Amino acid sequence: MSFEGSTLVDWTAFTQARSLLGAGFVRILGYFREDGVKSVLAIEQAMRSGSAAAMVIPAHTLKGEARQFGAEPLADLAESIEEIARDCVEIRDTPEQAMEHVAKLRPLFEQTLALLEREANPIVERKPANGGLGGFGRRPVTFGRG
Repeated sequence: MSFEGSTLVDWTAFTQARSLLGAGFVRILGYFREDGVKSVLAIEQAMRSGSAAAMVIPAHTLKGEARQFGAEPLADLAESIEEIARDCVEIRDTPEQAMEHVAKLRPLFEQTLALLEREANPIVERKPANGGLGGFGRRPVTFGRG
């Protein structure tokens, strides 16, 4: 599953979360990383062991935390896994039908997390909107002597 960076994250929701969380934003994003790694691993292990019940909580957790940062495709995938797992628990079945979703989960989580962390990093060099050109696009912006 490959997404363009612009479709992996709702940047409006991301910006709102960043604004609401203020100075704690980077710390909370770190918790998302830690919890997400644990949730993905737990879901994969539950899939291998055929335990739908063991998938429910980590999928639910990942869904909620992903939505907090505007990571809608990741949240939607986790929600699909959660729903399949809940249905399987109810009818006492194994979660084979979640296999395709679970296989997509780790790559999507890693791609999404990389985007979120890159955008949250205050040190990342960002390209100027005007391509580095000075006023009216005539002269490159330089520092020092030029």
